[in-house]
Amino acid sequence: MAAAKATIAARAKERYQREKAEYEEKIARRAAKEEATGKKLGGKPPKPPEPGARASDQVNLTDEESRIMPVAGGGFKQAYNAQAAADAATMLIVATGVSQAPNDKEQVEPMLATLKAQAGVLGTVECLIADSGYCSAKNIKACQAADIDPLIAVARDEHHPGWRERHSEPASLPEGATPVQAMSHRRKTKEGRARYALRKQTIEPVFGIIKSVMGFRRFSLRGLKKVTGEWTLVCMAWNLKRLAVLRPQ
Repeated sequence: MAAAKATIAARAKERYQREKAEYEEKIARRAAKEEATGKKLGGKPPKPPEPGARASDQVNLTDEESRIMPVAGGGFKQAYNAQAAADAATMLIVATGVSQAPNDKEQVEPMLATLKAQAGVLGTVECLIADSGYCSAKNIKACQAADIDPLIAVARDEHHPGWRERHSEPASLPEGATPVQAMSHRRKTKEGRARYALRKQTIEPVFGIIKSVMGFRRFSLRGLKKVTGEWTLVCMAWNLKRLAVLRPQ
């Protein structure tokens, strides 16, 4: 029990540091918008996180390195966060990772480090395309520092935008724009929209086929190190499957 309580306290401290950084980023973003518009934003400001363990915190005694994470459609599962980056031209997986964090915002920098480490073999990356779950000023700056053009959705896009919006360029970017605003503006250009459209047809089929065709929906091993190895093996199997399709006829 003492060991479990110590683990919960350590995780609570780590969570507080993460949530505090996210809170400070939201406050800075609000301040930048108010300064740019000259108006005070409506609605309630973000609530600061509270330190310490919560009544809902717990430790899984079967695999204490896994975490409780929200799942699509509602509910929660004891799980890991599996990541993969795919090449837009071939749909081959070029980088993998497994994390204990449910928030994807923390996964960009580790992925950039992996891509940089294997640049000598796979070549340099020109552009990183990701959905809104990966968007933060910190991640945009990390991409720029790595000489990679970030195209990350700031919020969910409308499914059926008007025809004028689809076939026009956005208004000029205001002076003093933040990195998030500059990237959002670039993504709304015709070139940016065409590039970002590659996301759904590149990475979504990869995860869909791994789950529904290859039948991999849950890890069989326990512990972060073993799960990472298992996920790497699954991604290797996907690449072999994809290489069979790409081979010269």
